[in-house]
Amino acid sequence: MDDTDRQLLSHLRENSRTSVASLALRLKVSRGTVQNRLAKLEADGTITGYTVRLKPQAEAHKIRAFMSVAVVGNRTDAVLSALRGDPAVSGLHSTNGRWDIVAELQADSLEAFDRVLSRIRLLEGIANTETSLLLSTSKL
Repeated sequence: MDDTDRQLLSHLRENSRTSVASLALRLKVSRGTVQNRLAKLEADGTITGYTVRLKPQAEAHKIRAFMSVAVVGNRTDAVLSALRGDPAVSGLHSTNGRWDIVAELQADSLEAFDRVLSRIRLLEGIANTETSLLLSTSKL
């Protein structure tokens, strides 16, 4: 990966819907160069997909939180797999230190959020959790 690839990825992080023609203009290369680089980055697994980021207020879910998760032994992969299948989990991050995983959670109400917490805490391989509700979000 060279500087042009890094700049291309930076522009895509800003807006993954940017057209190939616009990317070519910004990078001062041909459209064919951008298309070839995108194809290469996709083929080698550097780019695994394109997504949409929503502002927090645009989402229907009113309750959002971070849950820190301590995993028993080497069960991290199994716990991550189980969490990926839960519709209330909107993001997963592996970490170091006291906690092994940080999960981003969402729910429509406190009652629904309580059910999410209960369900996740029962997953096999979870030793301990700590959850913090998100009260507000500053500019991303």
